[in-house]
Formats: sequence, C-alpha cells, structure tokens
Amino acid sequence: PQIMKVAGKPGKIEKLDDLRVRFSFDKPNGLFLIKLATPSGLGVVGRPAHYLRKYHPRIGDERAIREMMAARKLASRLDVYNTVREENNPEHPRLWPWVYRTHRANPPYTFVRNPYYWMVDTAGNQLPYIDRLHFQVRGRELINTAAANGQLSMQRRHLSYDQYTLLMSERAKSKYEVLHWYPADSSNFVISPNLNLRIDPDKPETAKKHALLNDKRFRQALSLAINRREIIQAEYNGQTEPAQVAPGPASYFYEPSLYKSFTDHDPARANRLLDEIGLTRRDYEGYRTFADGSRMVFYLNLCAFLQAGPSQFIIDDWKRVGVRVILRMRTRQLWATEMAAMTHDLTAWGSDSEYLPLLAPRFFVPIGYGCFYAQGFAKWNNRGGLYGDPLAKGPGCIEPPKGHPLRRAMEIFETVAATGDPAEQRERFREVLKIAAENVWTINICTAPPQLVVVKDGLRNVPASAVSCWNFITPGNTGIETYFFEESTDSPGAVRQIARAIEKVTPPPDAPAAVAQAEADSGWLAPVIKWLCIGIVAGLIVLSAVRHPYIARRLMIMVPTLLVISVIVFTIIHLPPGDYVTSRIMELREAGDQADLKRIEDLRKQFHLEDPVAVRYVRWLGLNWFASIRPERTDGFPYFRLTADAAKAGLLQGNLGRSMANSRPVNEIVGDRILLTVVISLGTVLFTWALAIPTGIFSAV
Repeated sequence: PQIMKVAGKPGKIEKLDDLRVRFSFDKPNGLFLIKLATPSGLGVVGRPAHYLRKYHPRIGDERAIREMMAARKLASRLDVYNTVREENNPEHPRLWPWVYRTHRANPPYTFVRNPYYWMVDTAGNQLPYIDRLHFQVRGRELINTAAANGQLSMQRRHLSYDQYTLLMSERAKSKYEVLHWYPADSSNFVISPNLNLRIDPDKPETAKKHALLNDKRFRQALSLAINRREIIQAEYNGQTEPAQVAPGPASYFYEPSLYKSFTDHDPARANRLLDEIGLTRRDYEGYRTFADGSRMVFYLNLCAFLQAGPSQFIIDDWKRVGVRVILRMRTRQLWATEMAAMTHDLTAWGSDSEYLPLLAPRFFVPIGYGCFYAQGFAKWNNRGGLYGDPLAKGPGCIEPPKGHPLRRAMEIFETVAATGDPAEQRERFREVLKIAAENVWTINICTAPPQLVVVKDGLRNVPASAVSCWNFITPGNTGIETYFFEESTDSPGAVRQIARAIEKVTPPPDAPAAVAQAEADSGWLAPVIKWLCIGIVAGLIVLSAVRHPYIARRLMIMVPTLLVISVIVFTIIHLPPGDYVTSRIMELREAGDQADLKRIEDLRKQFHLEDPVAVRYVRWLGLNWFASIRPERTDGFPYFRLTADAAKAGLLQGNLGRSMANSRPVNEIVGDRILLTVVISLGTVLFTWALAIPTGIFSAV
C-alpha cells in the first residue's frame, strides 16, 4: 500500500515478538504515524493472516479456495479473496468495537459487541458500553426525514445542510439535539477543471479546451466571475464565507494567500483575462467562441451523490462573462468512469481534510486518488514517476513537464514527507499552498457549513465539539466505544438474542460452512417435499388451464410475452457502451496494474463477454440447466435423485445472477424484497377482487 512507500521505495515490517512489530524505511517517513490513524492504515492492521491466508490467490489453500468458489459461484481466486475480506463477512475476525456476526440479506444490519475488543475504561470495564448497533438503509432524503422524526439514535453522514431548518425546528418534539461539529473538509462543492483532458483527434474542440483549461488565466477568470456572496446567502443561509479550498484560520497550516485567492466577485477583471487569452469573439447568443470562431462549450459533470447544489448559480455567473457551460448529471458509475478516462471538462466534489492537509493533499498536489483536476499527473506520481519507476509509464499516467508548477509541488511535498518536525512540515508545505494560490487548480465557492449531527436524547458521551471528516474516520475519532444510553431498552429476549449472536456466527447461506450444514440437516425429506409442492402448484395450473380454456389462452399468451420482456431486459443490461461491466473494464484498463488487468480477465470470464450475445442470453435465461439434469444414485431411500449443474442455473431457475458492481448474488441483495413485492401485488389483486366482485353482483342485481 501507498502508506508503506517513501521516496518510491517500500518499507519493511519485522516481527519482534507475539505483541510487537517494527516498521522501518530506508528514508525518513514523517507522515507514517498520522496516516496510520486514517483509512490508509486499515489495510495494515485489518488483515488477519490466520484467517485470510488460506484464501490468498497465490499462497492460499487450494481446497478451501475451490470450496468457496463452488459454494458461492465465484469466477476467480481473486473474487474469493475479495469476498472473504468484505465488511459483511461474519466469519472474518475484527478489531472493531462491534462485529457483524449474523448474516442478513436485507437491512437492518445488526452489529454486536466484540467479546475480544482490546480497550477497557479506567475502572477496568471492557468497552464498548453499547451492546449492539442497528444499521438501516435509506435514501438521502429519507435519512433527513427519519432524523427529524426522531427515529435515529445518532446520524452524521448524509444530513443535508438544506434541511437545517427542519432539523432544528423538530428537536423538542422528536427529542433529539443537533450538534455542530467542525468540518475538516473545507468545502462541500469544489469544481475541478481537468488539466489532463484527453485530446480526441476526432473532436478538435478537445485540444482547444485542453489548452484553455491549462491556462491559469482562464481558471482565474472563472473564479473571479462567481458571485459567492449571492450563493452563500441562497444556499447556506449566510453562514459561510468566500474561500478557496485551503486550510482555514483554525488550521496549523493556514495560508492566507490561498484562502482568499481570486475569490472576489470581479466580472470586469474576469472579462479582461478572457480577452487577454484571445477569447474576444462572440456568437449570436453572446457567448464567447474559440479564437478561431468555432463554438465553445464546456460541460460540468455531477453525480447524484453530490447533488446540484450551487451549480446553476455558477453557470449563470459564467454566462455573464460569455462562457457557455452546460450541467450534466451522471450516474455515479458513468461519472467515475469518465473521471478515470479523463474525458470530463469540469467536475465537482467535496474537498478532503484541509484542516490537516498532509493526510490527503490532493487538491494542492497530484497525489493519491480523486485528484480530479490532474488524474494523469497523480497516477504518474503514485507510481513513482519522480523516482523513475517503470510503472509510471503505464496506461493513464501523464508525466508533468519539467518546470511545471504541479511537478514542483510534488517535489516539495516529498521533502515535507521526509521530515517529522511539524514546524518544518508547515514551512515547506506553505510553498505548495502558495503555488496553488497563484494557479487556482480548483475553483471553490465558500467554506463548508458546520457538520450537522443528530443525537437522540439519552445517548451520552457524544462530544458537543469534534473535528469531522473521512480521513479522521468520524465518528471513530470521538470515542464511540464510550457512548452509552442512560436507560437500556433491551428486553430479556433481546439480551438473549445478543448473547447468541456473540457466541455463534451465522454465515451467508451460500458460504461453505452453511452449505455443508444445510445438506447435513436436510436429508432426503426436504427435497421430496419441495418437489411435491412444485408438482402440486404445476398440477393446479394445468388443471385450471384444461377446465377453463380462457386461462389456457392467457397462459399461452404469457409465454411469448415474458420471452420478449426477457430479451428487452437482457439487451438493456448488456447494451454497450452503457453497461456497467464494459464501463468497469474501461476504467480498469486505464489503471493498467497487473491486478487490474487480471480483474478484467475475471470479469470477461464471469460474465462470458467473449461469447456471442445469443449464447449469453441462453445462459442468462438458464436453458443450459435443463441439459445438465442427470439421475444420481443415493445410498438410501429414495434410491436415486435428479441433479443438475447449479452453476448453469439462470432466470428460469430463480437465479438472478451476480451484481455487476460487486459480484454479490443478486438474490442475496434483493432477498426478501422480491417475496414482499409478490405478496403485496397478490394482496392488491385479491383486495381488488374482494371489492369488485360483490360490487358487480350488487350492481347486476
């Protein structure tokens, strides 16, 4: 992992004894300790060898890997390893305060206290104090509604600031309080011009846009054109102030020149800068054209996760200085793919830990992931480009020219990482911030509003003040192990259920242990009952069709109708280039690592992308399953049974396949929702009949 690299070389880990290890590096790594406390450190401390080793793709136990592949119908050894590492694997040992021990296909997901948790309070009591946590899954708007209705014990993430008035007004009625934590991320909405915009020979405008986006005067003009005060009043109730993405006055790394860089609303100066670049010509609508007179259009890409926010205000301000920008809302997958392929003009996202910018300085230095203004430079830097690593010549890597300000920022940051003295780190990093102040790598609107946190009355030890951001793993940095409820609401039955969950792991039904246990418990009677039920239902349908020709005709019509629908659904899912797998392969190909290239091969194999479309449709439908049915002798009664290849099951057998996003079984993801949908639909039909039939009879009489 990147956290183990310094000056382009990996560090070493040495076991000293059963309780101690030593991390060592060839050169000083002044950021190692603080990064170890961020999500970057999870891969260092959260990978128990005694459990994961047997599933490792290269050194694992062959039998265990094959059993897992067969039981969970996984396509590759890498899929096995990724599956067992998932957070929702109850069998994975954890260092967390609460652990997921009982698999559920659908929310709410329950975590119970970890009996082996390593922390105690000052009185010697093992933490955490709270015995279990329930996680419900809701959409963003429903989360805000649930919070306002007092249905949540605590909520930090996904509380929209535009719901501030609602949340504050319902406090007394719904019995909760609203805390205002300090946002370590300095902005909720940062626009990133793409300096590494891919030039398409078939689209001449991409070369022209690439040149403009790399001209600092163009970026400065866009920033000066924005009326930040108006946006702050409309979007944030006047509670923030104009600022660029930068460490604020409360930060040890505060740099005033960046904080207020080109944040004045000065359209006259913006127009002068645009004229100076050569954008003096206008079209009939009053928009500026490229210098050669051709139409100039930029696109601002957003995904639903961020929401539109102040984007229309910004676009209107840019229109006033003659720059045409069109807002494009994207699905998150397509948005991420365009980011990775560097085909976007402008995009927007939240900022990252500017309160302590050395953790993730991606808005000032092309480094890490999510450097949307210079993805290619960042990839080159991540792969050791400054130190001549051959990997930096891979796909998607772009070397900054010698003397480029961003290359200079990379070089300076390497000296920052090489010292552990905070004062020296600050002094060196100020040079990076001053470079950003002059060049306006990103365009921000204002400081972030307070981070809203809803806390139910009776939940104690939640701090009234805290610094909140992703890299601090908030609320993990607030001592969540010590949170407690003044009064316990757990019934005796709930306490027994918690105890059972702590004592016994309940894995997914397709995990090898669960499959083996189910086969041992079922014997021969369960399959017989299952097939008898299926036979009875089929017999009733046939009998109804024979006795009532109308039903037979409707059933005959239903078969081709469902067939046509299945063809349409299959086509929509697999229609390139919009299908997820094709987009994911494009993204992995840009990454270019060996692991990513292997993942492409696995995806092709898992979804049979090399086969003709007709063959893939037949396999998806499950017609191959019928050809695999074979009689099999048994040791007892019944003396034989019919078996089929479970790997060939498809839609007709009730197998909805695997998710293209995470390879999880779709049946597991949708789970009980399908059954509930059928029950509700059937109930609706029966209710309609119950009303319609008596009403019809009464009307007729």
